[in-house]
Amino acid sequence: MRVWIVFLLCLAGQAFTASITEEEPIIDDVGEEAQPEVGVNPVQVETGDFDEAIDVEEEEEVTAENPCLNHHCKKGKVCEVDEENTPMCVCQDPTTCPGAVGEFEHVCATDNTTYDSSCHFFAQKCSLEGTKKGHKLHLDYIGPCKFIEACMDAELNEFPLRMRDWLKNVLVTLYERDEENNLLTEKQKLRVRKIYENEKRLQAGEHSLDLLAHDFEKNYNMYIFPVHWQFGQLDQHPVDGFLSHTELAPLRAPLIPM
Repeated sequence: MRVWIVFLLCLAGQAFTASITEEEPIIDDVGEEAQPEVGVNPVQVETGDFDEAIDVEEEEEVTAENPCLNHHCKKGKVCEVDEENTPMCVCQDPTTCPGAVGEFEHVCATDNTTYDSSCHFFAQKCSLEGTKKGHKLHLDYIGPCKFIEACMDAELNEFPLRMRDWLKNVLVTLYERDEENNLLTEKQKLRVRKIYENEKRLQAGEHSLDLLAHDFEKNYNMYIFPVHWQFGQLDQHPVDGFLSHTELAPLRAPLIPM
């Protein structure tokens, strides 16, 4: 009987010693400042991951310090900074203008000179600023200079109606493509929608002068809107209710050589 008691006591002593031995690593782990592997905790990231973001922020700050970024210059001028880092507009050197890709980029000025591009023209006009020649120099039309015959009286009489019809077609096209592009304001869309729905009655295209005149008189209040819209698009520098030669040029220049 004593033998069995001694045997059981020995087994109990070994079990107690083993449990202490197994628990020791756990106690040691608690005392250490263990660093889990990056990625185990989704919130934990290495410091290096921020380096790219820091570089971008530093670049943005440096770029934002450029005074010319938000300094607008008119065509023919570029922004430069003086010794006090103040932005100012100076005439662009024509040699810095991109070369013309093709003849379609050429422009003809009122001095009957063909310029490689509108950039070259406006740079030249800027260099003549303050002179009588520069005051009279304007962009005449798109394309190289050529002989253009004078319009006949009948063509001049038809021009206002055909221009109105063309502007109407431009607005209708913008309306059709304006699902996601925000080419027109909501108020403009409402006005153009009436014209768009009326297109079923008079399809866009070539029509006789009598038909255009009758349509214009009958729907004057509706169709005068394209003219007002185009005027507002051109009357920008300054907005004064008048169209200068420069403001009219974007509309006039592409039409003259046609």
